[in-house]
Amino acid sequence: MKKIKIELIIEKSEGILWGRVSYKDNLITETASNLTDLQNKFFTLLDDFEGLKREQVEMEYFYDVYSLFQQFDFLNISKVAIHANMNPSLLRQYASGVKNPSAEQASKIEATLHSLAEELRQAQVLVS
Repeated sequence: MKKIKIELIIEKSEGILWGRVSYKDNLITETASNLTDLQNKFFTLLDDFEGLKREQVEMEYFYDVYSLFQQFDFLNISKVAIHANMNPSLLRQYASGVKNPSAEQASKIEATLHSLAEELRQAQVLVS
């Protein structure tokens, strides 16, 4: 069975996660305290309103910078900034929601995270 890719946009909103998806020109929004609950709510809504079963849907996640660093709170913002050749203070402002990055800055952050993830993926733990 071919899965339908649906973009889940995740943004901050008053300390909770706010999400939205578009499917067949319909905009569906929902909030939750964590990503798992948000996902489950969207799977339920897509089933209720569009007749799409969970196994038919592949979610693609898009985060604003604030939500990204909330979801992946193990990331050191200052170290990510250094790897991205950005001012750590500026990235902390993006991560706290004080400022919003331009499209260019957002792309730079995303490329850096993907590069770091690839480095980590290639790391191996020595068993002694």
